[in-house]
Amino acid sequence: MLTVAANSSVWVPGFAMAQPARIDENDALAQVQGYKHNGRESKRFKERGADEKCNNCALYQGGKGDAWGGCLIFGKQASAIGLCHQWAKRH
Repeated sequence: MLTVAANSSVWVPGFAMAQPARIDENDALAQVQGYKHNGRESKRFKERGADEKCNNCALYQGGKGDAWGGCLIFGKQASAIGLCHQWAKRH
């Protein structure tokens, strides 16, 4: 018998796990971090390099080709082409 705490996640083969909610650009943390679903549309990030976007950030948990992936800063799904002030190049 498997016993699991109510607040933990367990992967069970054949069952999809619920995805975290997407980041809301109007959320207080998103506002402070300057997060935008499309970083190129933000005046704040015009000077940033074209390669600077969530899908190549060290904090992004999505896979190659995923449109959305988890973010370690927000604990929610970030857009692959999004950007915030915490961007750090993935090595």
